[in-house]
Amino acid sequence: MLIRLLAIGTKMPAWVEQGFSDYIKRFPPSCQLELVEIPAAKRTKNSVSEQLIEQEGDKLLAAIKPNTHVIALEIKGKMWSTEELAVNLKNWQGGRRNIDLLVGGPDGLSHRCLQKAETKWSLSPLTLPHPLVRIILAEQLYRAVSILQNHPYHR
Repeated sequence: MLIRLLAIGTKMPAWVEQGFSDYIKRFPPSCQLELVEIPAAKRTKNSVSEQLIEQEGDKLLAAIKPNTHVIALEIKGKMWSTEELAVNLKNWQGGRRNIDLLVGGPDGLSHRCLQKAETKWSLSPLTLPHPLVRIILAEQLYRAVSILQNHPYHR
């Protein structure tokens, strides 16, 4: 199974790239995590938030692969414990489809991205910085994989 993190934003700080990289190296061949960075729409003092969201949404929708399970990271989505994430991951693996996780830009995801998503997932009711979300996602997905493989990482 391939899990692709489709994220708006490029040029992350070195600590973000290092943290994300450290986790993706740990994934087993049967479940890989890949990052697809999508450039954010250019923001100026005259930018209209709704137009930026739509532009970024178009880029995210264009990056989605056919026949994938699309999951939107959305504050109003369902929150799961790590164990619930592991159960969901097992079910997704059983469906034999890859996963595309959508992470919007600073203004969020477009309405069309939310409509496209089969699942909406909230990491927290807190507003998290986008760079940190990448690391949290990588760590939690790795932890879920570890649970499914009875690996001692999750204690």
